Amino acid sequence: MFQIHPLPAGEFSYLNGLSDTELAARNIQVHVSDGKYPCRVSLADAPEGERVFLLNFEHLPCETPYRSRHAIFVRERAQESHPEPGEVPAALSSRLLSVRAFNARHEMVDADVVDGMQVAGLVSRFFGNPDVDYIHLHYARRGCYAARVTRPA
Repeated sequence: MFQIHPLPAGEFSYLNGLSDTELAARNIQVHVSDGKYPCRVSLADAPEGERVFLLNFEHLPCETPYRSRHAIFVRERAQESHPEPGEVPAALSSRLLSVRAFNARHEMVDADVVDGMQVAGLVSRFFGNPDVDYIHLHYARRGCYAARVTRPA
């Protein structure tokens, strides 16, 4: 079993009060969704016509060679999603994913690319390795961070 975690809504709530000029000054782009912008907080595609923020986010802030940051989308006024254990939201299952397994020292110990419909099996296989502490999902085509996966508490 596994648990997929969104990014915390509170970490991005400050964006909702900024003007387009203030957002641009912080290198944050505003886009209008065509229905295919996957939000990292709601773990859902933003509906067509909804504003989304494109910003750089450090999803692996550890002091290792794997330290990493990349562009992510966050819906304006995003509501945090909490999938059930073992549930894979459609914004993930509908895309090609890069799945990266890390140990407690934040070193990558395994990785693969899989169709999102098959990600549950790969995650379960990776968690069969006792060295795997957590997993990161990335959208494979653009390489953007998507979500963190842990064993359920």
